[in-house]
Amino acid sequence: MTVAGLLLAAGGGRRYGMPKALVRHQGRLFVEHAAEVLRAGGCAPVVVVLGALAADVRSTASLSGSSLVDNPEWESGMGSSLRAGLAALAPSSCEAVVVLPVDTPGMTPSAVARLVSLASSSALARATYDGVPGHPVLIGRDRWAEVSELATGDAGARPYLARHDAVAVPCEDVASGADVDRPEDLPG
Repeated sequence: MTVAGLLLAAGGGRRYGMPKALVRHQGRLFVEHAAEVLRAGGCAPVVVVLGALAADVRSTASLSGSSLVDNPEWESGMGSSLRAGLAALAPSSCEAVVVLPVDTPGMTPSAVARLVSLASSSALARATYDGVPGHPVLIGRDRWAEVSELATGDAGARPYLARHDAVAVPCEDVASGADVDRPEDLPG
């Protein structure tokens, strides 16, 4: 079964002060780390959705092996990036996709692999951390159209997940699902 990785890296990082795709942490850009985590967790292909300073990300980041998709509507929020990524994957033979936002530097291949192991065309699962829902999220192909329809603003897949029972996949033992909104949120 083929499971794609979809990395949402288009935002301007208003609260951070710069696009998070270009944040350097522990010697790597967030976007490089996240794309590698998806790949190492068993996702192929890996699609990276770019928006804010996309040309800078393309020229700075080492993203070989990833497909880069531009989201011209990135300023409208994460929903448009999710729609752009799912649209780019539509012609593929992937049965499911693991969705990850770029601002989760504590994510690991082990957490991604747990979701990949549940993949099917009807799958719906999300990582949890001490019972709190987080990322990544696994979405089966049969659900992509409805997820896209509901993905608006900064909500991403949240409206769809709220209406359907996603399988909870505990990941606190292998990763941190914490997102980084401001520089002071960066882990040590």
